[in-house]
Amino acid sequence: MMSRATTTPAASPSSSTCSALSAVFSSWRAPTIPRFLGLKKLPPFTTNTTTILQSKCSTYSFTSSNTSRRPRAMDSVVGVRASTAQPLKNADELIDSVETFIFDCDGVIWKGDKLIEGVPDTLDMLRAKGKRLVFVTNNSTKSRKQYGKKFETLGLDVSEEEIFASSFAAAAYLQSINFPKDKKVYVIGEDGILKELELAGFQYLGGPEDGGKKIELKPGFLMEHDKDVGAVVVGFDRYFNYYKVQYGTLCIRENPGCLFIATNRDAVTHLTDAQEWAGGGSMVGAIAGSTQREPLVVGKPSTFMMDYLANKFGILKSQICMVGDRLDTDILFGQNGGCKTLLVLSGVTSLSALQSPNNSIQPDFYTNKISDFLSLKAAAV
Repeated sequence: MMSRATTTPAASPSSSTCSALSAVFSSWRAPTIPRFLGLKKLPPFTTNTTTILQSKCSTYSFTSSNTSRRPRAMDSVVGVRASTAQPLKNADELIDSVETFIFDCDGVIWKGDKLIEGVPDTLDMLRAKGKRLVFVTNNSTKSRKQYGKKFETLGLDVSEEEIFASSFAAAAYLQSINFPKDKKVYVIGEDGILKELELAGFQYLGGPEDGGKKIELKPGFLMEHDKDVGAVVVGFDRYFNYYKVQYGTLCIRENPGCLFIATNRDAVTHLTDAQEWAGGGSMVGAIAGSTQREPLVVGKPSTFMMDYLANKFGILKSQICMVGDRLDTDILFGQNGGCKTLLVLSGVTSLSALQSPNNSIQPDFYTNKISDFLSLKAAAV
């Protein structure tokens, strides 16, 4: 299996280099995938890569460690942005320029089970101004319905239709490719993924139930696995163990055409407001390491959820502002989708990290927390 190419900033490429890169991307055709998925080709790019290369060659440059690698669906094109983020000074100007606000949850709306100060009044103000609000989280431990209960517990009036978790994205992706109902999904993750798969009508096994299973290694021991598993979905899993690693690995490596889907690759997550905890990326990394395959990521920064939202609500992406606390997921998610972006410093990203010369992901604006919409609005009056 070919390894993922690494991209590092380099000097601006020559016009001949740009033309060559554009030719490679424009001539690429999606590879075939197994017949049982019901498609002849993988989903197309969500971004016009050729156009980016032609129009941005003066801004982006790429040095690849594996030039023979073909681009995959949902890969992100990352480079060094020429502009730098600006502090948000006029909230009204940003609010009036868009129709929809997409909010990340952890680090933006809450931390652990604690609501971040000023959130209710901010959301009420935006609704009063006629803005559509959508909440997108990479956390796959809960289903949309379960997240609805969490919002309610925190005193926030948010409907299930406004919530999009990566657990839902995994099920929605399988539906989008007509994943056959006679195939099964092995889940390395928690209850949220199971509930969304069940609602979508898919058969599944694994999940928390396998958290207590152990392997007793002895001479000649052979671990069996279900040959009907057609996809392995990996998300954040507090019950992660060696049994799940081996079972998922066997399915991916030995079942012809078995998909490897990740809800996200977040390095850390907020389980409590006291510290950061190892995120779903650690579980995904274990399976990627044992299978020597890279997953198809359906959560941020993949644009799958952005495309789904735009189609569901009929939203023009240029009329969306993505608000998040992570540069490599939230902000890149918004940028990949062609949206305005606002970084809040109430979560994992500090001002020093944003302004570091090593950081190539620059949002349009940054501010301390979303309730700054209220204070900056008042200051502008």
